[in-house]
Amino acid sequence: MKHALRLFALLAGLALATQASAQCYADFKAKQDNPLRLQYGIVELPASACGSRQAATDYARAVIAGSGWTLLQIESIFDASEFQRRSANAGVIHRR
Repeated sequence: MKHALRLFALLAGLALATQASAQCYADFKAKQDNPLRLQYGIVELPASACGSRQAATDYARAVIAGSGWTLLQIESIFDASEFQRRSANAGVIHRR
């Protein structure tokens, strides 16, 4: 019984760790023309785009373009623990 409980605790811990590490975000700067408007926003990335700035850029560019914005740059990639702090300090946040 002790072994089963330990195994369950280990598997539960691994499952939670996998879920937490899979969620990441990127903050970005974007623009619209005529009239010029600038935006700082946060986009949630799929796990496949969390590993590199280029993958995050490719993903965010497509998502942001769907709303009529042009991606200027990815500022950084971060995890859920940073999301609250960054979103609280930003002017306009669009989580897509």
